[in-house]
This record gives sequence, C-alpha cells and structure tokens, in this order.
Amino acid sequence: MSNLPEQVEQTIRARGLLRRGQKILVAVSGGVDSMVLLQVLHALSKRNKWRLIVAHLNHQLRGRNSDADERLVIRVAKKLGVPIITGRADVKKLARTGRLSLEMAARKARHEFLAQTAARLKISHIALAHHADDQVELFFLRLLRGSGSEGLAGMKWRGPSPANSRIELIRPLLEQSKDSLRQYAAAEKIPYREDESNEWLDIQRNLIRSELLPLLRRKYQPALQRTVLRLMEILRADSEFLNEAARDWNGQKSRFSSPKGFEKWPVAIQRRCVQSQLLSRGIPADFALVERLRTSPGRPFTILPQVTVVCGADGELCFQESPAARAKSSEVQVELAEKGGEIVFEGTRVSWVIGLQRKFRLPTARPGRELFDADKVGGRIVLRHWRPGDRFQPIGMKQPVKLQDLFVNRKIPRERRHDLVVATTRENEVFWVESLRVSERFKLTPQTTRQLTWRWSLAENTRLRVSAHHVRLPQLKNVRRKQNQ
Repeated sequence: MSNLPEQVEQTIRARGLLRRGQKILVAVSGGVDSMVLLQVLHALSKRNKWRLIVAHLNHQLRGRNSDADERLVIRVAKKLGVPIITGRADVKKLARTGRLSLEMAARKARHEFLAQTAARLKISHIALAHHADDQVELFFLRLLRGSGSEGLAGMKWRGPSPANSRIELIRPLLEQSKDSLRQYAAAEKIPYREDESNEWLDIQRNLIRSELLPLLRRKYQPALQRTVLRLMEILRADSEFLNEAARDWNGQKSRFSSPKGFEKWPVAIQRRCVQSQLLSRGIPADFALVERLRTSPGRPFTILPQVTVVCGADGELCFQESPAARAKSSEVQVELAEKGGEIVFEGTRVSWVIGLQRKFRLPTARPGRELFDADKVGGRIVLRHWRPGDRFQPIGMKQPVKLQDLFVNRKIPRERRHDLVVATTRENEVFWVESLRVSERFKLTPQTTRQLTWRWSLAENTRLRVSAHHVRLPQLKNVRRKQNQ
C-alpha cells in the first residue's frame, strides 16, 4: 500500500476537498485510522503547501488508556513537527446530564471541541479519518433503525460541521478499506493504539462489524462492501435531487416549479418538504412523524413537551407551544383523551387507545405494548424520568419496591436508567416503567370495564434521547498547544 498517499491526493483533487496552501485541522484519536490520515497528509503537505495542526480530545472514558492515547498523539505530532491542540471532556457527565448514550455524548463532545478549536485558529477545514468500512457499518446501522434515503446515503466527502456550519468536515479516506489502512501502517511502521471499546458487543455498531457483516460476506455476498458503497452513491444522488426539489418548494431557486397544490406533488417530495422543516427546527424527523403530519393536515401533534406542530393544507408546518405541557423538559402532563392520542417525550413516542373490555383475557406479552385498567390509571398522567425514591410494584409482586433495586437486579446500566421513561398517575403513583412490565395495581382484571392500550417506541432513528433543551459541552480543560521547536 505504498501508493496510499497518491490515491488520497487524487481523491482530494477529484473531490475538491482542499486547496493548495490551506491550513487543515486533523482530528487524531490515536487509532490506526487517524494516525494513518495524519501521516498521509503530512507526506503530501510539502508539495501542496498545506499547514497541518493536530487536534486530540481525551474523552476520559478509559482511564489510563485514554491518557496513553493522548501521550502517543502528542509524541507523534512532535516528531513530525506538527502543532497540536489537546482537550479533555467529561463525557460520562455529558451523557448523564444530556440524557445521551455514551457514544452520542462522545460524538457531540468531539464535534464541539473540533469546531471550537478550528474557529479559534481561523481554520475552515477539519480532516476526519472515516473510511469505507465505516460507511458500510453505518449503512446497516441506519437500515436496522429504519432510516430513509438520506440516512442510508451515509457520510459525505465534505459537509458542514454539526457544531458550526461555517466549518467544513472532509473525509479523504472514505474510499479506503480498513485493511488497506492497516497494511499501510504496518509497512510504514506507524504507531497506533487499539480502543478496546470497539470490541464491546453491547454497542450495536460493534455487533454489526463483528457478527452481521462477516455472515453476509461469507454466505450471501463476498463483494458486500463494493455493492453497498455503490448503492449508497445511488441513494445519495436521489436524496440530493429530493433536497433540491424541497428547497424549490420552500421558495428558493426554481427548477421544479408547479402551480399544483401541495397534495398533488409527488409523495417523495412531500415527505422531504415536511422532513426539512422539522430538521430546520432541530426536531428528529422519523418516518412515522413525517407521515402523520403529511397525511393529516390540520391535526395537531405534540412532538416535544413544549411543542405542538400542525401541517397546513399547503404543506407549511406551524409550531406552537403545547397547552397540555408544563414548561419543563423533564416532565409533561398528558390528558388521556377517550379517542386516543400520542406524544413524543424526550425521544420516546407514546400512543394510547381507550376502549371497552368486553371479555377478560390474560394479555399476551408483546414488545412495545402494555394493557392497563383505564379507570385505575385515570384521565391525566405524567411522563417523566426515574427519580431517587420512586417505588414500583411489577406485576406478580406483592408489594412495591424501589425502582433503583429493580434496575440493579435486572442489570440495567446506570447510564441507561436515567433514559427510561416513567408514567405516573396524577397522584404520582408509578404505573409503567419503560422496559419493565405493568404495575400489579393497574393490570387488567375480570372487573375491568375500560382498557388502556399503551404503545411506545423510539421516535427517531438513533438511540439519542431528544429533549427540548440543547446540551452544551462542558468547559474543556487542559487545552494546550505544542510545537516542535
């Protein structure tokens, strides 16, 4: 793989990722991907007159190993004569306070750190080390989560930073395989460190990498990477067309102008128009929400504790403060209307229907559904998260127990417990906890006259919990700059 720098240089020129003489912030974690990226860009920097600066964020998730990663990156940057900026972020705290998974909190912290560093140094481009294997894993990750064409198209060669749209992210290694990067690292004796968290099988991406993809290659399609990447290119082109059509509908440059009403437009463009309006407000635009809005003009939907949205007959979304919600992002009161309804609470979509129980039958357990005695639950409930001291009586138990003890007994991770949604009566009695069964006191009985059918699911295509407030990165510590003299 001695020609890897030449291949990357051709990609950079063909895709227009960088200009001659630019300053580039290179994100380096210490793993093989980013260490190869740094070495390749350094090898190309002299003839392209690029000025490199390394950025490394210590997530403080792996103790001494995280510190060892940082020391390695500093040592290599110093050897190459490249300035380096390092920072530290308490990712566990960010995950806890922001109700995020560790993976999402780390990603958020990393993008914030990189964007802040680039802005401070007046650098317009950040180079990331994503490669072809990352693209394939992302495709299946999003496929299993129900993403649409835009999500399945994967990462772009270039695009705005999610933390600062004025700064551009570039991915020069996106068509290189992981094996080619490892081969280059071995041939050039590039030091790097393995992150043992890549082997944790409780992370879905790792399961896809270690189990699903090898199975598909072995039994179904040996050329899996080539075929998936080709499909992603097709989806990307289709998605770009739909985005352009949606922008035209929103009153920008006209290539698809039509006197027809919104309902006469192709369904794909209707969906993209609704989706783009939600995303512009920072609201996750999952398929179910888009379809409900698109097909039910004039009907209000509560999508966040403070926000109700209505889709007009012309396709315009109207966002209003929800009259049924308190001004708290961590708690919301819900009126259980007789005809049923739904609400999205911090990333979980809950829907319900109330009907007569004509004949008592023992409920059959189904994922994402529970049945309650509607009269015992009452007409007004509260959705919130677990609080210390909460007690719950799972079906079959003789008395309530502390929720914390149930979490421990069921081995629910500590960081996950604060994500789980809890439903209480207006008297603050817990009748349902996400991932646990119904409460004994609120179960169906032969005496039940009205039945509450309760369904829940994630309201978006990631495990990210959405709240009505934005999570900010904790103040970065130990920021330093080093340069070989």
